[in-house]
Amino acid sequence: MKDKKYLPSVLIMYLNYFIHGVGCSVLGQAVIKESLATSWGCDPMSITKISAALGLGRLVALPFAGPLSDKLGRKISMFIGGLSYAVYMIGLVFAFNAGVNGGHTIAYVCAIVGGIANSFLDTGIYPAVAEAISDAPGVATMGIKFFISVSQMFLPFFLGVAVSTTATGATSYNHLFWVCGIAYVVLAALILFCPMPDTDSANGEKKQGLIASMKETHFSIESIAMILIGFTCTGTFQLWLNCAQNFAKDVAGWADPSAMQTYYSMGTLIALIVTSFLTRKIKDVRFILAYPAICLAMLIVVLVAPSQTMCTIGAFVIGWAGAGGLLQIATSVCNMIFPKIKGTVTALVMIASSLCNYTILTAAGNMTPSGVMTMNIVLTAVGVLLGLYVNLRYKNLVAQD
Repeated sequence: MKDKKYLPSVLIMYLNYFIHGVGCSVLGQAVIKESLATSWGCDPMSITKISAALGLGRLVALPFAGPLSDKLGRKISMFIGGLSYAVYMIGLVFAFNAGVNGGHTIAYVCAIVGGIANSFLDTGIYPAVAEAISDAPGVATMGIKFFISVSQMFLPFFLGVAVSTTATGATSYNHLFWVCGIAYVVLAALILFCPMPDTDSANGEKKQGLIASMKETHFSIESIAMILIGFTCTGTFQLWLNCAQNFAKDVAGWADPSAMQTYYSMGTLIALIVTSFLTRKIKDVRFILAYPAICLAMLIVVLVAPSQTMCTIGAFVIGWAGAGGLLQIATSVCNMIFPKIKGTVTALVMIASSLCNYTILTAAGNMTPSGVMTMNIVLTAVGVLLGLYVNLRYKNLVAQD
């Protein structure tokens, strides 16, 4: 980093994503699902619908969160995102306490707010860290994924520390929700006093909105395939993250599968480091075929031969090949293939990702763990076919450009 004055700002931005690592995956933990399901009198798999609401919130906010960040500044976007995330986390406390008296509904609404918060944090922090560490923007944005993965790796430990028993004898994790919510309020306040480059705003560049950009864009079959890959690759790791522990418990007979989260995060962390070196020698486009193919093979093995060992290996492999930067690589390939419409295609890939998060997880909430695993195999297989098509067309596309 050339300008050291931005160091505290970058640290605060990364801490936002450290807490986000808890917020985006906590509802996928089997112990959390059981705790909430007991309070609300519902099936644990139905909690997956709450996770889906995070994607709905992102869909609501994505079209205008980016332009707001460009026009009003990164601080405003991050401040809105931080406070909204606090509403989501603390709202889960009230949802748990409400029990059968509307607890599920409260959590669903709060999750939508959490998805909106995620959009504002993304559109504020991603460009801000790249602007603050302008000599290595790729490393700066990779640091976001790193902090998320570290947080997710320690999530089982956080859950163990936060667990408590209510006066009625119910298991509660409200302490963790309170800590995360209050931490977001503190970080939102701190960000107002931190220096931000806001390079684009300072240069007076006028940003074109998503709708206006789409009107001027010609969508080829390849661009549509890349947008769909944003959908399929998100489905692969989101279905695993939110439902694999239920599969391990109900099908593989693993009494406490919470350790899967740690192995999943370890795979993601190692992938971030190894893949960053591999991309120097191997074209990015190759990974959008190879990684989904690895995920597909692993998912099939887990479904056919379910066991604690296979679920553990599966968690590591899916963490590596499914969540270890595949969505970011897909976005990078979009930028290389379509350099003239980077903003539009990138935005549409992220919208496709959010749409997947909402639709696929909503569907999963009505299915058995084995059914979800089968759906993940089908979705990932589609991703492999899309990756194969883009790879076959890549040379011609680059030559035309």
